[in-house]
Amino acid sequence: MHDLPLLSGAAARDAAQVGHKFARQQRMIEAGLRVPDFFCLPASAFDHALSLARIGLDANEADAEAQCAALAAALRAQPLPDHWQERLLAEFDARFGADALVAVRACVVAADGREDQGEDSAQDPFAGMSDSFLEVGRARLCERVAACWASAYTERAVRYRVWRGLDPRGARVAVGVQAMVRARRAFVAFTRDPRDGARRVVIAAAHGLGEGVVQEKADIDHFFVDAGGVGAELVEKRRMLVRADAAGAAGDDGLAVAEVPAALRAAPVLDDALAREIADLALRVETFFGPPQDVEGAIDADGRVHLVQARPLAAAPRAQPPLYWCNHNITESYPGISGALTFSQAQEFYRRAFGDLYRRMGVPAERFDRHRHHLEQLVGYLNGRVYYRLDAWHALHGQMPVFELVRPLWEDAMGVAGPARDAPRWTRAQAWRALPAALWGRRKHARQVREFLAWWDESMAQAEDLPSRSPLELVAFYRQLWAQVSLRWGVTLTNSLYALFELGTLKFLLARWTQADPSLLAGLLIGGRSNRSLQSVREAVALAERCAAQPQLKAALLDRGGDLAQLWRDLCAQRYGAELARQAQAYLHRYGDRALHDLKLEEATPRQRPWMLLDTLRSYIEQGLSAERLAQDERRAAARAREELRAACPSPFKRAILARLAARMREYFAIREDTRFCRTQLYGLSRDALWRLGDALQRAGRLDRAEDVRDLRVDEVLGAYDGALAGADLRALAALRRREREACAAAAPAEALLATAADRPLAQALEDARPALPAQTPSLRGLGSSAGIARAPAKLVLEPTVGADACRGAILIARETDPGWLLLMMAAKGLVVERGTLLSHTAITGRLLGIPTIVAMPDATRLIPDGALIEIDGAAGTVHLIEDASA
Repeated sequence: MHDLPLLSGAAARDAAQVGHKFARQQRMIEAGLRVPDFFCLPASAFDHALSLARIGLDANEADAEAQCAALAAALRAQPLPDHWQERLLAEFDARFGADALVAVRACVVAADGREDQGEDSAQDPFAGMSDSFLEVGRARLCERVAACWASAYTERAVRYRVWRGLDPRGARVAVGVQAMVRARRAFVAFTRDPRDGARRVVIAAAHGLGEGVVQEKADIDHFFVDAGGVGAELVEKRRMLVRADAAGAAGDDGLAVAEVPAALRAAPVLDDALAREIADLALRVETFFGPPQDVEGAIDADGRVHLVQARPLAAAPRAQPPLYWCNHNITESYPGISGALTFSQAQEFYRRAFGDLYRRMGVPAERFDRHRHHLEQLVGYLNGRVYYRLDAWHALHGQMPVFELVRPLWEDAMGVAGPARDAPRWTRAQAWRALPAALWGRRKHARQVREFLAWWDESMAQAEDLPSRSPLELVAFYRQLWAQVSLRWGVTLTNSLYALFELGTLKFLLARWTQADPSLLAGLLIGGRSNRSLQSVREAVALAERCAAQPQLKAALLDRGGDLAQLWRDLCAQRYGAELARQAQAYLHRYGDRALHDLKLEEATPRQRPWMLLDTLRSYIEQGLSAERLAQDERRAAARAREELRAACPSPFKRAILARLAARMREYFAIREDTRFCRTQLYGLSRDALWRLGDALQRAGRLDRAEDVRDLRVDEVLGAYDGALAGADLRALAALRRREREACAAAAPAEALLATAADRPLAQALEDARPALPAQTPSLRGLGSSAGIARAPAKLVLEPTVGADACRGAILIARETDPGWLLLMMAAKGLVVERGTLLSHTAITGRLLGIPTIVAMPDATRLIPDGALIEIDGAAGTVHLIEDASA
């Protein structure tokens, strides 16, 4: 006598016996998800039932559909053996209670037991082909089990299997018996938008039972959940699916369509909080199983969410989601038009530095290898400008669960908005669990930074003889230097990641423990130890003071018609004293790579044009700056912030915690500025080597002019010497790129955040690209980052080609700044920029200079007229237009 096998618990994880539907449910239970209790009749029970039906199958029978129909009829008519019925009902009573109602569901199991096939597998969705019965009582349990077996041979199932090229007679069915959820509402959630594959969760929800959503027997609301919030498409809800007895109707399947109560018809089925909860659960299921998921669930009267099914999405969407590009943040480093040399150098830097970051953050090698190709895509070259490609950043940063804890701060800093924001790839719980291991590396951070700076200083010392090296030696130097970048530069990026973690903590505690103005945070970040970037400013100001102490030299510097190149030669010839000549040359030796746009390799720095230093000194002299006054202003601002903290937070214990966090943030900022200066020098060495190679190419007749090297890629310049160049006509290539660059410079700049079609060549997609993002409401409020109030005319600066005089006494309005803007910023009474964060160069410089500063003010260069009298509040982050110059 064949006993009836019933599987539950760990035994129900075997998809070869119970099918993917029930194996997945068991795995979700073990993962802590709320899934109703169930047990299974495995496929072996189906095999035995089929043998009891005593219908012989002829493999050569042409009419397979007729055979299948006979099998289905036999399975329905054949009663379960008595001892099977007793065993089934006993399990029902013990597990659910004699008066319970259950769901009885079929699941097709792969005939050969393969894990990658069968219903609800990635290869064979089989969705809707087998039967399910809801609200089944004890009296009809055995009948419904037989009906589930028979559904292996329904007409739709047979035709589906024939379409798949499978023998329709080879199906095997497992049956699950599961506790019913007393559902008031039900939903189906897709972890990708089925329309275009975008990373947003789409939820279809209705009142009543889940079959109303699946079978479209209810009126359905749709919700779209992504990082930007919850969107909805609502309908008037008139129909819902309920138990037949509750509707006062009879139905063979125990269900009936009923009217939605009038009070519920207009309101959304889900509020935003519940939609986010369901989206988080669906994404948790996706993270657990891997591919995008189709998740079904029910919501009980208490608002608890129960998951009843999860399967891979039945098919990949045909339409590709758009690619999003953003240069909101990167223009601080690469403003305006860049040449091919600069872009390829940026690409090299991001590829190597971020590869080292993920290694240091412990991303498993197998996971990283799946995403390694994205390193080549971190930056793109769109119409002559450098952009971030956001899907590559999201994919790479998404390898780190802890990234979810700082995602909002990061996306705000990057200027990412609307659908360009990415959906979470890890749950908050997973992110918090990963945080201790991520922060464990923090204990070594200070030592690693010291080692990095020592290595870099040694590298700079070893590069002092670059002018004497041959082209092949320059190529070898470049390649060896950048090979080390792949192994060392990640420490500068882990610093930024640790800073984001602690900045988020500091912001949270300040909001929780104080009622202080948001400007207090910016004030607490003022001060800290000196750093290389700050020291370059202080030494330049001190050098300017020494120059101003010599009346003849001061007069020559302030003569705008004078020849600065000749003045530099006179200075070096000790016409103004040997000591001053030594000090100027020593400054150039240490800081000669810092200049306007010093990461753009087509731009010269004082390293190549030493007299550029004199223009900086002239501006400092004109402003009457002194190193001591700058230091005093910084100390006063830091003292004010400490007093504000004392007043806002009476508790010494809490105040000590906040002060400690602020001190750590100041150290992160100091490290950031130290390493940013090292990056300036890294690009300086690269510029020196590549320009020298350009000179050699011009002498060899490969280029018309040495400066044409700016329109070649780094690999093309190096390849011309070491055999890695595909093609030989560098002259024609440089000429073509120069014409393209000039055309881009003449065209209007593109949006800071834009979308392009993913299935078209980029150049073609850019021609019809439009901002695919929701319009942002213009606002004259940004992020206050350096306290103070200033009233002055606005000076609109889109490119830093104006002199410092044009900004003197004005409030500088710009899209962004970089370290080379320092002359203009020091002349201004205040700063307003469209981009940036509390960690950006503009914010740090504004605090250093002690002038009111506002960052992240959308459309500032469009909304604030040039010359208009405005008043800015660097604490509140507001701009008031007092008088428009055009009026």
